[in-house]
Amino acid sequence: MIVIIGTGAGGGILARELAKNGQEVVMLEKGPYIEPKDAFECYDKYGHGIDLLSTTCIAGSTIVSMANMVRALDEEFHEYGIDLTEEYKYVEELVGVHELDDSHIGQGTQLFLDAARDLGLDVQKMPKAIREEDCIQCGKCAFGCPVNAKWTAKDFVDEAVEAGATLICDAEVTDIILCNMEACGVKYVKDHEENLIKTDKIILCAGAINTPVILKNMGLTGIGRELFFDPFVTVGGYLKDVNFNSEVQMAGLVKGEHFVLSPHFSTFTFDDDVEDKDIFSIMVKTPDEAKGYVHSDGFVQKVNTIEDIRYLAEGVATAGFILEKMGVDPKTIRSTHYRGAHPGGTAKIGNVVDSNLETEIPNLFVCDASVLPVSPGKPPILTILALSKRLADYLLKK
Repeated sequence: MIVIIGTGAGGGILARELAKNGQEVVMLEKGPYIEPKDAFECYDKYGHGIDLLSTTCIAGSTIVSMANMVRALDEEFHEYGIDLTEEYKYVEELVGVHELDDSHIGQGTQLFLDAARDLGLDVQKMPKAIREEDCIQCGKCAFGCPVNAKWTAKDFVDEAVEAGATLICDAEVTDIILCNMEACGVKYVKDHEENLIKTDKIILCAGAINTPVILKNMGLTGIGRELFFDPFVTVGGYLKDVNFNSEVQMAGLVKGEHFVLSPHFSTFTFDDDVEDKDIFSIMVKTPDEAKGYVHSDGFVQKVNTIEDIRYLAEGVATAGFILEKMGVDPKTIRSTHYRGAHPGGTAKIGNVVDSNLETEIPNLFVCDASVLPVSPGKPPILTILALSKRLADYLLKK
């Protein structure tokens, strides 16, 4: 039996691949089983000045993602003998990665693409996993798709269950049991009762905050000391009747040396007579140094370095040029506060896991953003899917 803890990008595809190939699989999910339209109710709250976007529910943060699918960290993984070329091809076909049809590129996004191109920037449509035939272009991607038009890890979880896997939701893992110094069981609490599952292998896919908490509480060292979380702000202003609030979000992409930009709607403090339909905004996202820490109780600390702020400032300035080129009134341009997304690096490869993602404890693996060696500064979902496919193939051969 293989126990998978977490049902996000890593856990979902692992369960699917293993169950469809005849393995006995049990999935433990801390959060509830929900429909995508209800995902906005499952955002995590960290407090203490940390604004980090993540969810605890079926499919993890994929359920509130924009379904952006870009390759990342290829060179970095080559240093560990990992080549994900074939795995990328497999998962890209599996989830249907493609640039959106022109029918789903709205007025605001097209203005963004044209303005960025006129400024000589590296611009393209964002590769996504969205089914245009189902998408109603409502702009609610980050709240959970109301019509289930985008891929999420829930798709794979449901397929795994159909193939015979067991799914247990609202199950909080409290401990991993060792037998002769090897992982052999998982304790979890459900409905206030403690349960134990005996198993042959355990794969931690609980995310870059929860995974290190579990490992720390087992007594492993060097865990959770190098947290990154892809800082971002959203910069925008007034552009009458752009109607960007009802478009598919983040359908365009500008790649800078130290940042990426993508159209992303956010509300700002405008005068009362400014409506959402008259706002256009751009997300500015950068890689950051791993100067964060996750404590054993889940408390998160993060420090911003001078380089982090410099990269963010470069991106904000570029976004301002694009906005003005689009026709946004420069007097109205403003920014959200500093936030984070895509936490990772808290059980990174080379330190906590080997190239097969196994920890120092035999039969205990980690396969989520925790293992990423550095901040990608871009959505890591596709990379996690490829890593997970590689791990599934390794376990099946083993």
